[in-house]
Amino acid sequence: MKHALVVGGTGMLSNVSLWLLAKEYHVSIVARNSGRMKKLIEKSGMKSNVTPIMVDYKNYDELQKKVHSTIEQNGDIDIVVAWIHSDAPDALEIIAKEVSINKNQWELFHVLGSSSDLSKIKREVRMTERCLYYQVQLGFVIEGANSRWLTNKEISDGIIEAIKKKKKILTIGQIEPWDKHP
Repeated sequence: MKHALVVGGTGMLSNVSLWLLAKEYHVSIVARNSGRMKKLIEKSGMKSNVTPIMVDYKNYDELQKKVHSTIEQNGDIDIVVAWIHSDAPDALEIIAKEVSINKNQWELFHVLGSSSDLSKIKREVRMTERCLYYQVQLGFVIEGANSRWLTNKEISDGIIEAIKKKKKILTIGQIEPWDKHP
């Protein structure tokens, strides 16, 4: 069975977690909210194919231990979907090091906010040659004279599209004109 790791997979990325389960992945999910984790597992109906990783990814030691543990328990990770905020600058590298230990090649879909400088982030992100790196930038939607942030469904649908199409950079919604963002 293929193995996926979704960081933030019970909130805005919950539909990505559910889609991966439907695609016959074992899904390990990094989350902090046990109530949302329980709801997601119940909604999936596939408890045996979900490994909850209850940790704040800012706690680097615990994150490393728990990612290592899920790999030992469920096998090498084939795909990582990671939405990690800038207040945890080393979390992605910690995950990547653990995933790359035994895996020859794996995919990372790095989810980034609308104001992120994608080329700067790509230069700063330290990935091994084993990692196929993709960026997914979250934008906003203009509706008439107003704008709004993306819904959870729009975010998940866009990330699923990125996984299917394997585009190096995919923007969900729009990021220009910036003065129109919500």
